[in-house]
Amino acid sequence: MSGRSRIRGTAGVAAASVAALVAIPGAAVQGATAAGVSDAGRTHTAGRTTECVGTRPAGSLPGPGPSLFRVLDYVQKRGDTRFRNVFTGLSVDEGRRTADVYRIPSRAFDADVCANAEQGVRVRLHATDVSGARLDALVERVGDDMDRWDGRFELREVGPDHRGFVFFGVDDPAAADPVLRKAFGPFWARHIRVRHAEQASAL
Repeated sequence: MSGRSRIRGTAGVAAASVAALVAIPGAAVQGATAAGVSDAGRTHTAGRTTECVGTRPAGSLPGPGPSLFRVLDYVQKRGDTRFRNVFTGLSVDEGRRTADVYRIPSRAFDADVCANAEQGVRVRLHATDVSGARLDALVERVGDDMDRWDGRFELREVGPDHRGFVFFGVDDPAAADPVLRKAFGPFWARHIRVRHAEQASAL
């Protein structure tokens, strides 16, 4: 699959401040099991946002750096473990000292995050209807068969977005968009974003 890549969304505190997706060959996939939490059988309103402001004393979370980045690190770790079935991803607004957390609405997760946010850090909790683990699983599935649509369009990259989407980079978005939406069915059709991607240069 020379010249093509799977790409992953932001992960970890350092990457959370980077808006662009980064090309990384051979992206790993995390599982989708969380203690006492399930994606199945729920109805959620994607896009709904609530927020809280941290009250925990500054410096009470482990790790170096500003409070904002300690909070981001805490959210990422909790989202990757206990709450991986509701956690979608996160990003950071350093200017407003705000952590943007994307998740399937969960009282337990929201309470955990807000109770552990340090003073002065605002947390915006955005509703999605898909976990990051499920996004990663679709990326892995597609990445294993990048040549599937050759002849109709060329799939050049695929990767998850922390807001609850999977981006497909192709040579011809107009041709690819209806084909991809039909191929993956109604649920994934809502989470597919197709865009033009240049052919990667050979190294």
